[in-house]
This record gives sequence, C-alpha cells and structure tokens, in this order.
Amino acid sequence: MTKSNSKKLKYYVIAATILFVAAHLLWEHLNGGILSHHLLHRSDYPSISNWWGLLILPFLAWLSTVRIEKRVTLQPDDALVRAKILRVLLIGFFCMLVLSFVQSLSFSAGYENVAIYLSLGLVVVGLFLPIYRTECIFGYVFGSIVSTGAIIPLIGILVIAGISWFSHVYIKPLVFRVIRAKPL
Repeated sequence: MTKSNSKKLKYYVIAATILFVAAHLLWEHLNGGILSHHLLHRSDYPSISNWWGLLILPFLAWLSTVRIEKRVTLQPDDALVRAKILRVLLIGFFCMLVLSFVQSLSFSAGYENVAIYLSLGLVVVGLFLPIYRTECIFGYVFGSIVSTGAIIPLIGILVIAGISWFSHVYIKPLVFRVIRAKPL
C-alpha cells in the first residue's frame, strides 16, 4: 500500500463515518428529535445527546486509520505480511461491529440480559484477544451508534479495552514467564 493510497483510504473512511453519523442524526431529527441516553439507563442521571457522535466517531476513524497505517508501515515490505495484518484488522473491526450491533439490538428489544452477557463475554474474550486495539474500539462504537449513541458504548469499551490491555501487557507475560520457569 503506497503512501497516497493509505492517505486516500484514511479520508474515505473518515468521510464515510461522517456521512453515516450525519445521516443517522438527520433521520433521528426528522423522526422525533435527536435522542439522548441516560448513564446506566437511569433517568435521574444526566443524559448524553447523540450529537456527540459527530465528534467521537470521526475522531475514532482518524485514530484507527493512523494507528493501522503505522502498524502496517512498521512491517517489512512483504506483501503477504501486510495482507495478513490487514485481514486481522478487518476481522477485529467487523467482529466488534457485529457484536455491538447485536448487543444494541438485544438491549433495544428488551433483552437486557443478553446485552449484559455479551458484555461479560467480551471481558473474558478481551483477556485472550487484543480488543484494546483502535480498530476494535472503533468497530464497537460504530456498531452501537444506531441505538445507544456514541458516548456510553465508548465508555464501556474503554473499560473493557483497559482490562484487555492490562491482561496482554502485564498478566500474559507473567504467565508465560512462570510456565517457562517451571520444569515438568
């Protein structure tokens, strides 16, 4: 991937994100007004408007594309290695997108338990897979914009991503060090 191609891709991803969020907000505006969501789904807590999606999602799109570009350019000039990296990135993005979409739909349909179990499952998966990467965070927030806005899923995924990061940076090396030191 050349420098100009990655720059074009970055702009396309950011523009598509802005257009999607703007179209969604326009649809909400024309169908009863822009929604606001309460923290922890309690009406006595402050509400957060879906307008924040116009700032959060393009920023996450930009941050994701910058981090992906940096990760790809740090690799050798082997096309197979870069293709594998891009495939892993797309799998992470789309898996988190689908998961958050299913979680949002289940919450909107009144199946809060399913949404909670999916969140707990995501914490467990995050112990083994690196869901702290920006493409995973972007996919999760992007998938939930339709039903829950951008702020609340961002807060949730940042907590889960923090647990995943801590697990991969501190716990996983410690476990491998203990396994290597232990004779069988």
